[in-house]
Amino acid sequence: MFKARAFWPLPVSVLILATLTILGQAQTFSVLYNFGANDLDATHPGTPGILAQGRDGNMYGTTGIGGAYGNGTVFKIPPGGTLSVLHSFDCVDSNRRTDGCYPYSGLTLGTDGNFYGAAAAGGSGGNNYGTLFKITPSGKLTVLYRFTNGTDGASPEAPPIEGRDGNFYGVTGQGYGGVYRITPSGHLTSIYAFDYIHGAFAYEPLLLAANGSFYGTTTGGGASGHGTVFRITSSGSLTVLYNFDGIHGSGPAAPLIQAGDGNFYGTTATGGTNDDGVAFRITSTGSLTVLHDFDATDGMSSEAALVQGTDGNFYSACYGGGTLSDGTIYRTNTRGGFTVLYNFDYTTGAQPAVALIQHTNGVLYGDTSNGGAHSDGTFYTLRIGLKPFVSSVPNSGKVAKSVGILGQGFRGTTGISFNGTPATFKVVSNTYLTAKVPSGATTGFVTVTTAKGKLKSNKKFQVL
Repeated sequence: MFKARAFWPLPVSVLILATLTILGQAQTFSVLYNFGANDLDATHPGTPGILAQGRDGNMYGTTGIGGAYGNGTVFKIPPGGTLSVLHSFDCVDSNRRTDGCYPYSGLTLGTDGNFYGAAAAGGSGGNNYGTLFKITPSGKLTVLYRFTNGTDGASPEAPPIEGRDGNFYGVTGQGYGGVYRITPSGHLTSIYAFDYIHGAFAYEPLLLAANGSFYGTTTGGGASGHGTVFRITSSGSLTVLYNFDGIHGSGPAAPLIQAGDGNFYGTTATGGTNDDGVAFRITSTGSLTVLHDFDATDGMSSEAALVQGTDGNFYSACYGGGTLSDGTIYRTNTRGGFTVLYNFDYTTGAQPAVALIQHTNGVLYGDTSNGGAHSDGTFYTLRIGLKPFVSSVPNSGKVAKSVGILGQGFRGTTGISFNGTPATFKVVSNTYLTAKVPSGATTGFVTVTTAKGKLKSNKKFQVL
């Protein structure tokens, strides 16, 4: 059974709201898009999932419900905010469960330029256990796998992520949940089954860490039943790094990130001093530090992952709390400093449940599951003065490996370097180029010299 979520029917229309100034500083919040209102085009997106930036500079995501059949969509939205639906899932009855339904997962970008996601239910032949899919930027969807609720698990609510071996890895939520590996051609292998003692109810995507292992969270199970942080290898060897105890957080409902300092950061939905959740840091050996205890006035029930901006700070959103109990956007850092940047007021959105994304143009983007002009959620931006950057896909590779670079203003590029070592490159479009890891390169930042200046990567590229 997939995890219960609050959702409403979500039509589509565009309404640009006035820009709101935050805290009187050079920070602005703007609603780019209001989900809802147009019943005639039968596209109805809503309940958005994790966002991914494509090679074309557009952002791509999923909605858990809505669309032509009411069972969810894949959508595309450019930085300017005009949303278009690429695919409507057609789960209607036992004879039409073909591509799945309720794709709460959101999407991840593969090295092939396609996007990968999961539907929590649907399938084929009367099965209702979910699917894994691939979709091109133009909207051609391919079902990679249909779950059977056997040893393979069921009800995936997180998108698979690509490992260093070119396979994809993800989690399922049915029962206590499990971890799987799937090849690009769709051959799935279950590599671990949770047993409650080592965690239970895996709903969030895995993180590929710098050491090549995967890290994740479970919302329940573990020594105290409050959830776990775990590490798992591509072969399925799992280690519990931390058992939440309530005092230091409970029920982590967001994935981890690895920051520039090598540590992992995350949030919990409940627990802590006020039982409103916490933001935490955990080392690779399992030492956990609470960075912030939410107290409802500054947010509560943080279900969204942190994102580390190019200024080194972390940004995220709380599902509830704040001045009007509609949720907040906040900033924190490695020392635990904390600032509320925005209080949602329903007219501009409410109940944000997934992470913000920092686009390579420097702007933060996100969405809400409720509120807005039609009470169906909003797609918003937060501008805090961060500069444009570039992002490599993948973020590691051996010498001579071809790597994709996302960014903007690439036409007229004159050079690329990996930690100072020049590389050969090919400009594919104004927002995408490829480069080969040069001989002699060492781990460090990628720098692209464009016609308008230099752009540095937001993360260090690992030379393997």
